[in-house]
Amino acid sequence: MTRRGIDWLAAAADEPMKCKAVWADDPRRPCVLPTGKHFDAVVLDERVGLETFDQLDRRRLPLGPVMVDHASRQVGFLLPAKSEQRFARLLPEGADDGSPAHKYLGVGGHIVVPGPIALSGDRYEWLRAPVRHSDWSPARIAALAAMFVAAHSLLVRADQYGRELSRGC
Repeated sequence: MTRRGIDWLAAAADEPMKCKAVWADDPRRPCVLPTGKHFDAVVLDERVGLETFDQLDRRRLPLGPVMVDHASRQVGFLLPAKSEQRFARLLPEGADDGSPAHKYLGVGGHIVVPGPIALSGDRYEWLRAPVRHSDWSPARIAALAAMFVAAHSLLVRADQYGRELSRGC
């Protein structure tokens, strides 16, 4: 993570200087940051989140900071603050039809972010660390929503295919 990335991320903290001091002392230490001020977060199940990240990355689509919590098996994507309505409009409606599950963290929420120099094997790890003040284009929200739905659909179909094979269709 770059110095500008650290500055941007720490600015989201309730006490930015304290956050930076903690990271100066231990750059691997995770930190709890409020959502809704500088950024919101979409939290996905690890399997869907990793597939979504991979699809966005391989296609070189707009992608901001992304983190993984290995212990809870979740992946978090940072989005512009106050993006919830736009993101929700891009998802299929209704959870009963197999729509992908996610948590949206906006105003009043909190998320644990990895330290600036999290290492492989740490509980919290950056898949894509912030390097500077993020480009909050609407295309990033649309790309995340589209790939999230596509990754969910792909994994549902792969699971269904696996079950059919195991039954000996």
